[in-house]
Amino acid sequence: MNTPSATHMKASVEVITLPVSDVDRTLQFYVDKVGFTLDVDYAPNNAFRVVQFTPPGSGCSVQIGRGITDAPAGSVRNIYLVVTDLEAVRSRLLERGVDIGDIRHKTPIDAWDGGFAPGLDPVRRDYASFADFSDPDGNRWVLQERGYRDV
Repeated sequence: MNTPSATHMKASVEVITLPVSDVDRTLQFYVDKVGFTLDVDYAPNNAFRVVQFTPPGSGCSVQIGRGITDAPAGSVRNIYLVVTDLEAVRSRLLERGVDIGDIRHKTPIDAWDGGFAPGLDPVRRDYASFADFSDPDGNRWVLQERGYRDV
């Protein structure tokens, strides 16, 4: 069935849920160290709590809490956080106490086969440079540079 509503659906990812073991510790990490904005911290009882925060400039928020997921704490991998200046963001996170990996870039860039070389992409191409960090439970984020030349 090919109806206009089915073929022209508009959709957006607006919330990602991260499984964590300690809500307060994780909230402190994302707000105080990573610099996300706290949107909601709601706990109507001891069995349920939802905390939502948003990366600066993002249309997608992150939720943590109690009673919102049964996934094992720390089991989420490779959430991409796209930034315009990877080197500056990495430095800021290091200054704030975030353990973040070294910058690496795709190689060979024009025929990428999954390999990486150390450092930024030499010409700062979009989607070519990366660095990783994890929250206290091990949920892993990938910083990826895009738009460096546009700033």
